[in-house]
Amino acid sequence: MSADPEAKPADPEGKPPTVTPVRVVIALCLIAPFVAMLWVSSYAKIDPAFIGIPFFYWYQMLWVLISTALTMTAYKLWQRDQRARKGGASA
Repeated sequence: MSADPEAKPADPEGKPPTVTPVRVVIALCLIAPFVAMLWVSSYAKIDPAFIGIPFFYWYQMLWVLISTALTMTAYKLWQRDQRARKGGASA
């Protein structure tokens, strides 16, 4: 009988686990823009205006840039994860 009831048996093929901390970060990077844009009540207002542009508009445009950075980060992390799983050279 095992001392740790939560312990999982080792994978017979030696594959790494499917859910890893890196993959959780990737998922958060991809989900964050959706949550931010779907939560309309958080930005459905006029003030504070930025150079005469109501908050509603510049907040959404800011998320275009943030989404680009998060997607790029997720892609780079995914590439690194795939190389590590295949045993390739490091990033």
